[in-house]
Amino acid sequence: MGLIVRKHKKKKSARQKTDENILGLVYAVVCLFLWLMAYVGHFLLAEREDVINNAYNARLDTFSARVERGSILSSDREVLARTETDEEGREVRIYPYGSLFAHAVGYSSRGKTGLEELANYYLLTSHIHPVSRAAAELSGRKIPGDNIVTTLDLRVQQLAKDSLGDRRGAVVVMEPDTGKILAMVSNPGFDPNSVNENWEQLVSGDNGQARLLNRAAQGLYPPGSVFKTVMLLEYIREHPADYDQFRFDCGGYFEYGDYTIQCYHGTAHGSQTLSQAFANSCNGAFASLGLNLDLKSLSSTARQLLFNTSQPVAFACTQSRFVMEEGADEWEILQTSIGQGMTQITPLHNTLITAAIANKGILMTPYLVDSVENAEGRKVKTFEPSVCQTLMSEEEARILKEMMTQVVTEGTGSALRTDSYSAAGKTGSAQFGQGKETHAWFTGFAPAEAPRIVVTVIIEEGGSGGQAAAPVAKSIFDLLLIP
Repeated sequence: MGLIVRKHKKKKSARQKTDENILGLVYAVVCLFLWLMAYVGHFLLAEREDVINNAYNARLDTFSARVERGSILSSDREVLARTETDEEGREVRIYPYGSLFAHAVGYSSRGKTGLEELANYYLLTSHIHPVSRAAAELSGRKIPGDNIVTTLDLRVQQLAKDSLGDRRGAVVVMEPDTGKILAMVSNPGFDPNSVNENWEQLVSGDNGQARLLNRAAQGLYPPGSVFKTVMLLEYIREHPADYDQFRFDCGGYFEYGDYTIQCYHGTAHGSQTLSQAFANSCNGAFASLGLNLDLKSLSSTARQLLFNTSQPVAFACTQSRFVMEEGADEWEILQTSIGQGMTQITPLHNTLITAAIANKGILMTPYLVDSVENAEGRKVKTFEPSVCQTLMSEEEARILKEMMTQVVTEGTGSALRTDSYSAAGKTGSAQFGQGKETHAWFTGFAPAEAPRIVVTVIIEEGGSGGQAAAPVAKSIFDLLLIP
């Protein structure tokens, strides 16, 4: 047998144990300190403005006590909101264009909405020259706050408003390659100069007018045929090699079991390819198509296109709804396939989907504030375009763009035809109640080959999207694209 030798570890002394505990504590304190410094740095760089701008932050009161609220300007430098002092020495917020920018700019009495809320921090911050600041403080006057320059274009906003006339609805105009929102109109509006005086009437709904509601970003509507863009994308994804082999013979309606889906006004479209069915907005073709789709995959596509999720904007916006899941009954599938059923969308969301198609599948982050200037006109902050996310592949966007172009050249979007530029889009006529006229939709872009402008229009109870909504979009394209 061999000799077994056991080695015994030398026990640590009490002093060694104490030194190790102290060293561990030092490491922990150093790590905590580094984490705290990183958090403070992150707060100063990324979250400071959001926290200070929070309506529950009492520091805002101290800001407004010594800073006169800055002005809000359009992209063409027209004053959309400014602060004046009345005869009794009280500050009064003035909105020179009244209801025209009411929902986009908002108001700063009875709480804050729109840009008044979004840019509150900037409007109550001052970057004037230190000498001017000192002079104001020594004389007991408030120092002037910074001004914000928006992306809103007065000409476009005015034309969109005029084109709607007295009809209820909304218009959104956006640059697809930058995300700049050029116009955001909601009708009927309200006068932000008299919010206090008319508050009770406004919050009561004003006999169903809902003037405070920003229909462009918060109004939920059945999408009708504009939802066929989503259905088309899903079909292409499930049939990448043979989607162009789709055929449907339309006799004006589609029967399935006990259910009947009718095309708009019972129009019989005859033999339809997929692109023809989309251009002519054939309900029968898309109802038939929808019955053969993978509902789980369709739900995933809808979510990728920003349904059932928060919209990527900094201002108040309602979440659009797509609620059809696996196991849905046949009637629900038929209705959802033509943009009816329980699916609802906001005009802004419709604009974002269209903008991604126009921009090779990439959605740019939508924004309303272009820059911040001090009261002396010196620029102190600029907001640059940024990529939000990819909604579809470049090839998918190309196919959809081609088919949306056919809507104008051969289908229901004929009101957009002109020799001055090419356009692409989708019309819709959405049912929403028994015995009521349909909501009229249009969403599209121009020029079709190199999109610069996206326009979405919804006219409540407007009837045909091609006849009511598309001409509104055309007037805006004409303004921006014809020299």
